[in-house]
Amino acid sequence: MGRWQDGAGTLTVPTGQVGLEIAASYRARRRGLLGRDGIEGAMLITPTNSIHTFGMRFTIDVAYLDRNLAVLAVVTMRPGRLGLVRPRARHVLEAEGGAMAAWGLRKGARVTAVPTPAA
Repeated sequence: MGRWQDGAGTLTVPTGQVGLEIAASYRARRRGLLGRDGIEGAMLITPTNSIHTFGMRFTIDVAYLDRNLAVLAVVTMRPGRLGLVRPRARHVLEAEGGAMAAWGLRKGARVTAVPTPAA
């Protein structure tokens, strides 16, 4: 997909589909999951190749994705951590800790993200 916009959508993972929030603007990317107690589904942060969990209230799973939405790496990060920069990554998926294992997301898997059309 070319240009991403903030909004909602559907994420297709190896085990099915989950709800998706898309954070593409500077403001939405900067806010991410800060200040929340959890998330239903996942958040796609684009474009980015690194994240942090400073100010977060819960452990998250992080999948680094290349430009074709193929998973380069999946890590679990506790609050207060700085993630590694992944030079080949173009997007990051975030979900509650343990969710990505349940979805079958691992290195080499591919996801599909479809934004919900604006009303």
